[in-house]
Amino acid sequence: MRDGALSDYGPLQAELDRTGAYTAPKGRLSLDPTYALLARLGNPHLDLPPVFHVAGTNGKGSTCAFLRSMIEAAGLTVHVSTSPHLVRYNERFRVAGRLIDDAPLAELLREVNNANEGIGASFFEVSTVAAFLAFARSPADAAIIEVGLGGRFDATNVLVQPAACGIASLGLDHEAFLLAPEPAVPLDPMSRIAFEKAGIAKPGSLLVTQHYAPPMTEAIDTVARWRGTQAAARGRDWFAELDRDSLIYRDSMGSLSLPRPVLRGGHQCDNAALAVAMLRHQSAVTVGTEAMATGIATASWPARMQRLDDGPLTRRLPGLPIWLDGGHNPDAGKALAATLDGPVHVICGMLENKDALEFLRPFAHKIASFRAVPIPGHAHHDPAKLCALATEALAIPDAAAAATVEDALDSVAANSQALPVLICGSLYLAGEVLRANGQLPD
Repeated sequence: MRDGALSDYGPLQAELDRTGAYTAPKGRLSLDPTYALLARLGNPHLDLPPVFHVAGTNGKGSTCAFLRSMIEAAGLTVHVSTSPHLVRYNERFRVAGRLIDDAPLAELLREVNNANEGIGASFFEVSTVAAFLAFARSPADAAIIEVGLGGRFDATNVLVQPAACGIASLGLDHEAFLLAPEPAVPLDPMSRIAFEKAGIAKPGSLLVTQHYAPPMTEAIDTVARWRGTQAAARGRDWFAELDRDSLIYRDSMGSLSLPRPVLRGGHQCDNAALAVAMLRHQSAVTVGTEAMATGIATASWPARMQRLDDGPLTRRLPGLPIWLDGGHNPDAGKALAATLDGPVHVICGMLENKDALEFLRPFAHKIASFRAVPIPGHAHHDPAKLCALATEALAIPDAAAAATVEDALDSVAANSQALPVLICGSLYLAGEVLRANGQLPD
């Protein structure tokens, strides 16, 4: 399975087909292919503006969105590299504030694909190098780079001395990769996850982290000491709490009263606070309090408790709000449980390598009906088995499989309970929903 990159622009699709054919050998843990590819292209990663490098299990994309919004509110320009894309591959490349257009992206990929001959860098490695090449060639005041998977061996970890590194919420995900047996690493699973994410720490750069259980914090502090990095931990070096509709932030430099994020959910307050801490603990990019407040109040991030606009899908349920969330692991399920105001109809599709039971369990008591759908083009849980899981393990009485999201919405329309709808379980499913509803992320 790959990221399913498709384009209506022929030259770009031709390069995406080349990129999509690259497959990293199973179990490969090395940055060597990325370094080799960068070297052939003149090492563009060494010619970037001040970088904010963000890792985490959940919340890293939202943290990047808050960083971008605050930096832009300060009147500055910023490059952003995130993954995966939802609808268009172009979403991975925001150059000086704008998503890259098809023609320059096709030319960029052609150049990187040609350089990759004989190296065999993977889809994500090629995409990462292409982003660095695009960013190095266009001026900007800052760059925000989201880690793809893990941290220590992620292709983005070739960065040299970022302005600040940050680690968002941590939880179990990608266990086959992040918990693979290896000498001299923590044995406790959550400490191992923390260890892998902390691998983005760089000498001379600050590592800003959320509050975690003591063994996880110890693992991060250990890596920071090895790397010659100072760690700034929430609850020790900086603090944040929600007071009514204000986010109260404080550190050794003082305290701030900031607005509650427009992004829904208490976890988004945590992500916004991490972005503030990253900006406050570095000196390469100046963002004042007013810009932080504006950025927090206006940041947007698709498929994170996003209410769908008027479109072909929402018109199937006129008058009912339809929410879309791409969360897919146990911590994401807990965040949904805390965010949902009441009972909802759930439409769910999940990749087969995700733990569906532990994702659904936290908010199962808020599920009025459950419709399971496939995820086209990706290996996914069988909808009938998801329904069996919902009824047998979670005691959800109304569960049924549907062939498409459209069919699932029609089934909900026939239900006597006029309740909001939540479509969830996968970012890949979220991308299909946005495409079908005519909402291209911009």
